[in-house]
Amino acid sequence: MKQLLLDLASPHFPTLQNFVPGRNVELLQLLRDALIQQNFERFIYVWGNVGCGKSHLLQAMVEAFKQQQCKAIYISCEMDSDFLVDASAIDCIAVDNIERLGEIAQIKLFNLYNQVREVDGTLFLASGNTLPGQLLLRQDLVTRLSWGLVYQVHELTDEEKREAMKCHAISCGFELPQAICDYLLRHEQRDLPSLIKIIDALDRYSLTRQRQITLHLLRELLQDAL
Repeated sequence: MKQLLLDLASPHFPTLQNFVPGRNVELLQLLRDALIQQNFERFIYVWGNVGCGKSHLLQAMVEAFKQQQCKAIYISCEMDSDFLVDASAIDCIAVDNIERLGEIAQIKLFNLYNQVREVDGTLFLASGNTLPGQLLLRQDLVTRLSWGLVYQVHELTDEEKREAMKCHAISCGFELPQAICDYLLRHEQRDLPSLIKIIDALDRYSLTRQRQITLHLLRELLQDAL
């Protein structure tokens, strides 16, 4: 069971509320406005490095639409993604990691994009690992993705990550020592979802051991999880 502690940590489903904006305040407000169709831009492309939060935002928007009893779909792209979606019946379509698409799948996404343009009201969100013009995809698809709003999702600074970790710990009912934040940033995966997952596992580990959360306990947890 020790080895499973990191996997057993309860996942925190992405929402707009638990997204830590950092330098992405304008983008977050844009998405909130799109949710209520205020200053409504129907085509939004976001890009950034792995772990920056773009997948969080797309999943959060789909969940937010569903909470409003609207129809929404999230698609994490693979080489052969099909995009079998009736655009006229969906309020929000979120297409993540489009850089992974193979040639045939790119044609299918191009056709889906054109379908969305022909209907009223559907929000089309897409994400990639770079600016549209730098994607190694079909030129006609790249052109379409450049037509709407384009935003970079900026990664959090180390200080913002420390603050986010501490705030998350407080929401779980405990204070996270600064030494643990520093250790995690030096020795573990540095994206916020991975850091939060370890903190959740540490919380559970301390409860099962009935011990105070310390740097020593963290090291013990990470060793047991190997």
